[in-house]
Amino acid sequence: GAHTIQTIRGCDILEDGRVRGYYQNAYDGRDFLTFDTNTMTFTALDEASQITKRKWEQDGSFIVPWKKYVENICPEWLRKYVSYGRAALARK
Repeated sequence: GAHTIQTIRGCDILEDGRVRGYYQNAYDGRDFLTFDTNTMTFTALDEASQITKRKWEQDGSFIVPWKKYVENICPEWLRKYVSYGRAALARK
């Protein structure tokens, strides 16, 4: 049958300028994996997700792009869109 994967990812720019990123997966509506951006490790939220956690951590190919996303791409986009919002609000 059909299955659903949902992903939430993004970042917050804190008042002191530090960036906090987040990533979470759900499978068929249940939490599956989260990613800790401080330790660059996954947390498996059930037995089935242990397999994916081990594979992604051993492979490493997910961690490098995610680190780049959290530290560079996401904050750049967030700053850009916040500035667009300020410009739009200033026109009103």
